[in-house]
Amino acid sequence: MKKQIVLTGIKPTGMPHLGNCLGAIRPALHLAEQQNCESRFFIADYHSLNTIRDADTLRAYIYEVAASWLAAGLNPDKTLIYRQSDVPETFELATILTAFTAKGLMNRAHAYKAAAALNVEGGQPEDHQINMGLYTYPILMAADILLFDTNLVPVGKDQVQHVEMAQDIAGVINYNYKKDVLVIPEALTTGEMMAIPGLDGRKMSKSYDNHIPLFLPEKQLRKRIMKIVTNSQGVEEAKNPDACTIFALYKLIANESEQHALAERYRAGGMGWGEAKQELFERLNAFLSPMREKYDALMADRSRIDTILADGARRARETAQRTLSRVRKAVGIG
Repeated sequence: MKKQIVLTGIKPTGMPHLGNCLGAIRPALHLAEQQNCESRFFIADYHSLNTIRDADTLRAYIYEVAASWLAAGLNPDKTLIYRQSDVPETFELATILTAFTAKGLMNRAHAYKAAAALNVEGGQPEDHQINMGLYTYPILMAADILLFDTNLVPVGKDQVQHVEMAQDIAGVINYNYKKDVLVIPEALTTGEMMAIPGLDGRKMSKSYDNHIPLFLPEKQLRKRIMKIVTNSQGVEEAKNPDACTIFALYKLIANESEQHALAERYRAGGMGWGEAKQELFERLNAFLSPMREKYDALMADRSRIDTILADGARRARETAQRTLSRVRKAVGIG
């Protein structure tokens, strides 16, 4: 049976947070272990240019993302990991895709519409400070996906539209040339890729500043956990674990017996929020400590990351060149 090609990308916008780990990294690595899947992971550094305009900052973020995937368990001998900017075929394919992409499709992109709406609400022209990188973001993402004959793209619900746009663009090309020039990808959403709650109960996000950076030192991690927003219930009052951000995070990393024990303490009363947060900290620190050690070692000697990414680029380009050659032949270029 032919293996399913699975592709996942992550933008280097700083150290990944706990939500990234539980909602994307861990499910993606689990998928990579399946015998019927061949997984490919990339660092989407060109996508980050829309918001990050400092070269040193972007370089540092690239290392942080690569180290995070490796620390979380990615085996580069079995799973391809590469930097988007090391695969120039991506950008040639993106140029070809623009000729088959309707402007109206880009007008409907969620990120563009949200930015335009904010401008209007603020009394600015609709396209105020919206660059073409943001506007054509779905085309570059489509190139990332289609270049590797991807079958499945693990995404959260907010990213499904990008996969659907890649389907639309590939479908136009295939229809025009009356052949399967490009593989039509499918979005893969799972229960594990749900929105992970942040410190304030909303979806964990850097933009909300409610996130838990993945590899904080222990003291800083505990300080962050203690900022979780709770209600005003006293120590002696019984509490509902199913309506609590602390417990929602705890059950994502604890086993069933640990979850049951803490839930019983909630319902019995006699436990304050500080004690509940301490329980979460201890369990979370135990979960993260092995990964933190690997991450710190990789960041202390970045030459290993350079070697892994260089090898990944070589292997990625072998696949990319085959796809691009097929596309160029189909459209009559080269």
